[in-house]
Amino acid sequence: MAKDYYKILGLERSASLEEIKSGYRKMSKKLHPDKHKGDKDVENKFKEVNEAYETLKDPKKKQMYDQFGSTGNQTGGAGGFDFSGFNTGGGFSDIFENFFSGSREQPGRPSQKGGDIEVEISINFTDAVSGMQREISIDKQVTCKTCKGSGADDGTEMESCSGCKGTGQQVRTQQSFFGTIQQSVVCGSCNGSGKVPKKPCSHCKGEGRRVERDNISIEVPAGVHDTQTLRIRGKGQAGRQGQDSGDLYVHIRVPRDHRFHREADDIHTSVLIPVVDAILGSSISVETVHGPVSLKIPEGTQPGQVFRIKGKGMPVVNSSRKGDHFVTANVEVPKKLNKKEKKILEEWKKQSS
Repeated sequence: MAKDYYKILGLERSASLEEIKSGYRKMSKKLHPDKHKGDKDVENKFKEVNEAYETLKDPKKKQMYDQFGSTGNQTGGAGGFDFSGFNTGGGFSDIFENFFSGSREQPGRPSQKGGDIEVEISINFTDAVSGMQREISIDKQVTCKTCKGSGADDGTEMESCSGCKGTGQQVRTQQSFFGTIQQSVVCGSCNGSGKVPKKPCSHCKGEGRRVERDNISIEVPAGVHDTQTLRIRGKGQAGRQGQDSGDLYVHIRVPRDHRFHREADDIHTSVLIPVVDAILGSSISVETVHGPVSLKIPEGTQPGQVFRIKGKGMPVVNSSRKGDHFVTANVEVPKKLNKKEKKILEEWKKQSS
């Protein structure tokens, strides 16, 4: 019977991609190996959670699973008939095509590349300006150190798979409402590689990988945006029996800073300017993400007037360029005046009229 990936992640079958991601994070945290050291049942459930997520996050795999309860590497389709050997990317039309073409078209060996991993980290606004290095620890499939990923016990070699005679495929004959169907399917013994360890590694059971805590250093570039995703190649799940590892996707969250308002790579702030300085002109100090900068306020500055300080905005990711800093002038009118100030303004009023 096919595994219920939705149930494994605690989801309904109508779950969205965001709900799938949320369910994966929740179950991964719950079944964290560090919380259940030595518990093989929990370790197996942790692997099932990863397996479920790898299937449901991929639109093509999810479509196949939703239609037939399988992604092509496990049995158990609709009505008891196993469709796992067919390419179902185009729906039932492909099944008919495969049927009438017989077994002439041999599917290629599947990649045993490890799955991708997604994590989310939060950094402060200052670190987003300057860039930073962050180390994270995650539990994932890593290459077995004992067999160096081969899956074979020390001193032994790989041998041809007896289940498929080294081809990586098996011919499956089944009776259906179409008649007798012969179809090449991926060999379940070697997962399509054509080889198996002569004596499986006792530490990884021939997988060439095992779940361990891995510390990964992440280089966050200067100018990174909130919700931006970084891709780190080869830092995902280790591939089976020495195959390539998947990738690590790091989703960055940057909370807002109360001092600076960011728009793309530009920064916006506002300053209070005394009415006298707005009239006569002045020079003020403006705090930017790169430190204080002197800004000249010309005479006759109007309320809401915007000044541009070039090159003092956010760094542009993976570039030497920077955005600009825009300053909005808010003219401050005093609520109370002393006698001398009133006299001066009254004289000015007379002269103006």
